[in-house]
Amino acid sequence: MKQFFSKVAVALATLTGGLTSATAANAPIKVDRVEPPYWWVGMAQDTLQIMLHGKDIAAATASLDYPDVSIVEQVKLDNPNYLFLYLKIGDKAAPGMLDIKLSEGKKAVKLPYELKPRTTDPAAKKGFDASDVLYLVMPDRFASDGRDNKDAVKGFDYPVTPDRTDPNGRHGGNIGGLKEHLDYIDSLGVTAVWVCPVLENDMPGGSYHGYATTNYYRIDPRIGTNEEWKEFIDEAHKRSIKVVMDMIFNHSGSNHPWMKDKPSKDWYNFPDKFVQTNYRLSTVHDPYASDYDYKRTVDGWFVETMPDLNQRNKHLMKYLTQNSIWWIEDAGIDGIRMDTHPYADFEGMAGWLKDVRKEYPAFNIVGECWYGNEGGEAFWQKGSYTNRKGDPELETVMDFVLSIKAREAFSSQTDPWHGLNDMYDHLALDYLFPDPTKILTFLDNHDTDRFLLEEPEDLGWWKQAIAFLLTTRGIPQLYYGTEILMNGSKEGSDGYVRRDMPGGFPDDSGEVNVFTGKGLTDKQKEALEFMKKVLNWRKGNEVIAKGSLKHFMPYQGVYVYERKLGDRQVVVMMNGNDKPVTMDMEQTLEILPYGTKKRDMLSGETVTISEQMTFPARALYILE
Repeated sequence: MKQFFSKVAVALATLTGGLTSATAANAPIKVDRVEPPYWWVGMAQDTLQIMLHGKDIAAATASLDYPDVSIVEQVKLDNPNYLFLYLKIGDKAAPGMLDIKLSEGKKAVKLPYELKPRTTDPAAKKGFDASDVLYLVMPDRFASDGRDNKDAVKGFDYPVTPDRTDPNGRHGGNIGGLKEHLDYIDSLGVTAVWVCPVLENDMPGGSYHGYATTNYYRIDPRIGTNEEWKEFIDEAHKRSIKVVMDMIFNHSGSNHPWMKDKPSKDWYNFPDKFVQTNYRLSTVHDPYASDYDYKRTVDGWFVETMPDLNQRNKHLMKYLTQNSIWWIEDAGIDGIRMDTHPYADFEGMAGWLKDVRKEYPAFNIVGECWYGNEGGEAFWQKGSYTNRKGDPELETVMDFVLSIKAREAFSSQTDPWHGLNDMYDHLALDYLFPDPTKILTFLDNHDTDRFLLEEPEDLGWWKQAIAFLLTTRGIPQLYYGTEILMNGSKEGSDGYVRRDMPGGFPDDSGEVNVFTGKGLTDKQKEALEFMKKVLNWRKGNEVIAKGSLKHFMPYQGVYVYERKLGDRQVVVMMNGNDKPVTMDMEQTLEILPYGTKKRDMLSGETVTISEQMTFPARALYILE
């Protein structure tokens, strides 16, 4: 599908290739942007919002003649260059091209708009859950298929030439590179890929990370096209790999057409000047918070290049809701990760979640709720026991507390109060959550320091951390490169924790290629093989995905926990110290009677439970 774009927005002949009316130079009524570019019949929600943009378009009156489709509302906001049409699409409406007639006095023009047939059963959208492991990738830094994208960015305000020496610039990774390495991703044993934002970011510096959207309906041409995005998802699905799409409703990029020509005075928060958020999410749940502090949190801009969208504007919220549904229906994504979820309007986001579930009942969305305490995280989960604002409707929240505590917990020595006790105490607060199985767990991601600040001398505690992540409750997420011990701190630049995947780029002439295994050190190979072994064992393992969790306070530094489903059992045992431990096993008699024989999945050896057992330094067992 050929796409045509002006410097400020998608032109009329966008994704469908058919919206070409009113483009003649002498046309009295001009439309340069139509969003969404097309829609479907048979949706659960029968009202469609169409946003039209064009010089003084609000002066026009719209009408149409199409069976079981009608215009129920025409909305004109502060800006005469916008017209919002609300169409009711009845149950009997058939797929086809309808003509929207725009009239102004004696002048009129027809705008073709396509209604497509649905191609998938909405109930078949199962989303992601605790049976999955998400692999987080940043497209610009993962791999490139070597294409030259100079022609793709013609008309951009900020085309930006890739420069891999600049940690904060574009490096040239793309969807093609992702697709080329799907076999590698599949070989790891992960079951889903969370892809950092892929939508257009025509921003100063190139906005390689993708979090400053300038077009909500277009894949950034530097990393691919809408069609290539769909092809990547189709190829992933052939391997039974799900795709989770990163979205951002809290803010747009400062170069979005909306900022140049705002639909209404209240489309953005603090529309006349930059007012930065205080980044204090505690104000959202603080019963004593001042109005001033709360407003600064949710209405303040994240940074100056990311103006804050006002989700209290119902027309904007309808636009954003339809956009997420459009990508689910059009591209076939399996889940959404919502960036900066608590910074947006509470009621608006709760309504969005309900609308998505109305369309796709089993779909799953994870929200980035970055808190340093369990109470803040639990406040946001659907059915929250403590949220006095109402139900947040967010089924999956991110376990930032685990990622904050994990490095010190696993790398240090375990005594009665520290080390692995920090993981025990963290899980002991799961009573705060309505559904702990729907917590997204991780050791690091693209916004944090790498779990490894530097490569360890020995992999003992690293393996324990990986094993814990993949066998405890919740939905695990791994950050690309973890499997080969990628390390570093974001101090000074986020780019230092978003380094290129070795071997992913055509000009990688070095000795290391992750995808072929060339040049990996013995330690990297050991880490990669360990990761693959545990991940592929976990795949399809219902005990880990659905089983109950029982754990025992770390005793003499040894942490033991059980996952159980029916008569099936998995027991994980780890010594959190750099020295051997001999201990009495009375503590775990209720799950491991003396004489019990279990096979250690990692070594293949049989372990017999006796009254007293010796655990080598940093011992790790996954017993079946």
